[in-house]
Amino acid sequence: MNLTKNRLTFDQFLNYDFPEEGRYELVNAEIMRIQATRKHDNLAEFISDTLKLEVKRLNLNYRVSGRIAIRTLTASGKEQGRVPDVSVVDKNLWDANLSAYTAFIEPLQLAVEIVSTNWEDDYIDKLDEYQRLEISEYWIVDYLAIGSRNYLGNPKEPTIFVYILNEQGIYQPNAYRGIDKIISPTFPELNITVDQVFAA
Repeated sequence: MNLTKNRLTFDQFLNYDFPEEGRYELVNAEIMRIQATRKHDNLAEFISDTLKLEVKRLNLNYRVSGRIAIRTLTASGKEQGRVPDVSVVDKNLWDANLSAYTAFIEPLQLAVEIVSTNWEDDYIDKLDEYQRLEISEYWIVDYLAIGSRNYLGNPKEPTIFVYILNEQGIYQPNAYRGIDKIISPTFPELNITVDQVFAA
């Protein structure tokens, strides 16, 4: 749902007076409301809780949140305001300015997007923007297998993709399905399978 007639910058987006509670992104200079299903929300919460437990268990220097806005840039240099379903950010970066909004122009450590009906956003647009911002790790959680067969194979299977930024700044995809354990450089001791995530 598009709320704005005027073209907005990322700063204007952060200071925008939203008419009601909810999650919003800045897409092509317009504010869009994000509507998630309950299953989508369950998955985001499960992943967030799992990563928070890892941070606590291993005393990692990260902050995990579902409310972080990040400024990304399109190929043409247009500012976007993205709000990943789950974000992992360096705690020093978070603590550097505690009075600031939960918004960053610096790259996150990890971003998780749970695929909705507009799957191209996650597989194409956000992937390109997150790679350009140099987010080290990006998960695409396609629990409904609604991405194209180019990604999911034939027949299409529910999949979690973990994209890792290589030294050339290009994402390398790894696909996990079923009883596969998810391999995450950010959380090297993570011990969950795709089936466990999708059962949330």
